[in-house]
Amino acid sequence: MSMTSLKMKRMIDERLKDLDIRTSFNRDNDTMRIELKETKEGVNIRLPNVIAKYNQDGEAAVDELEEYLRRSLDMMSKTQTLEGREQSIYPVVRATSFPTETKAGKKLVTKDHTAETRIFYALDLGKSYQLIDESMLEEQNLTNKQLDEMAMFNLRSLSYEYKTDEVADNQFHFIATQDGFDASRILNETFLQDMLQQAEGDLAVATPHQDVLIFADIKNDAGYDILAQMTMQFFTEGRIPITSLPFIYDGDKLEPIFILAQNRPKKDE
Repeated sequence: MSMTSLKMKRMIDERLKDLDIRTSFNRDNDTMRIELKETKEGVNIRLPNVIAKYNQDGEAAVDELEEYLRRSLDMMSKTQTLEGREQSIYPVVRATSFPTETKAGKKLVTKDHTAETRIFYALDLGKSYQLIDESMLEEQNLTNKQLDEMAMFNLRSLSYEYKTDEVADNQFHFIATQDGFDASRILNETFLQDMLQQAEGDLAVATPHQDVLIFADIKNDAGYDILAQMTMQFFTEGRIPITSLPFIYDGDKLEPIFILAQNRPKKDE
């Protein structure tokens, strides 16, 4: 029998039954919420993404998800501070629909990015991280600007190595280090400029989910079709999806685009 969202929720519930948590299912957007009973801090999961990985990898996909959830919930149960951890602060990219406030009512620190994406800030805890809220800034007497400067400085210190595939004369470059900040590298303006200088055609950039950043050197219409299919596939399989819309980078700004089959992209007005 095929896996459904409710069956997957029950499977995850069974895996985590020893924890003091509350789970719920939102049928409208096919998401599962797992939160700590005491603080109401928690994680949202898009079940279709989990099912897609399950259909591909079987129980191993659920094992990986369980490990991620246990780590995340364990970290959320502990009070985190920024003191002495300035080098562990990084920016993260999320969809504009991503909540800007925690379930406990704490306002997260954010910054505008594009029509599709918003910048948040994270304290790297090793195998997981915690999004930074305004109370954490106040404890250290930090401003939003100081936090942003720290995060962007640390971002530049990450590895920028990528793998390249060529399809129908178009080149696709992938950063997928699994360090939790792959998509964040889109915020490094110097890196974007370097990739633009290398491109022979149009430069497209995509952040379908947190753990991948795609650059595409598009030289023909087929390249746009391939990019659209690729971005949608990554979006549906990602644990923390961001946007299925790629961007065109012209050296000045990122423009979200709709790609129509067999056609050049149309800008998202």
